[in-house]
Amino acid sequence: QVQLVESGGGLVQAGGSLRLRCDASGSVSRALSMGWYRQAPEKQRELVATVTNTGALNYADSVKGRFTVSRHDAKNTVYLQMDSLKPEDTAVYYCTGNFNWRVYWGQGTQVTVSS
Repeated sequence: QVQLVESGGGLVQAGGSLRLRCDASGSVSRALSMGWYRQAPEKQRELVATVTNTGALNYADSVKGRFTVSRHDAKNTVYLQMDSLKPEDTAVYYCTGNFNWRVYWGQGTQVTVSS
């Protein structure tokens, strides 16, 4: 079993920055991919950014140029650097990881951007 724990959320003013971190623990092998999704109130969960074990990156159009996803393979840790934050980035951010072709989710961390 794999556990994913997010940290780094909080309240920030528009234009500010936050860095999210997600650590995997448990019976973990090297993740095939890790990344982030988010869910705003009354909206569906949506992709933010992912990174594979080969380094391939995928970003939602809405965050390109502002967010950067990275990972530390040896630690099975993934980061999300969020810059130039906007009020519409307000959401619960969920870490996700693909370990041995099974997808796991964290509990989520709240990010609130005030205008």
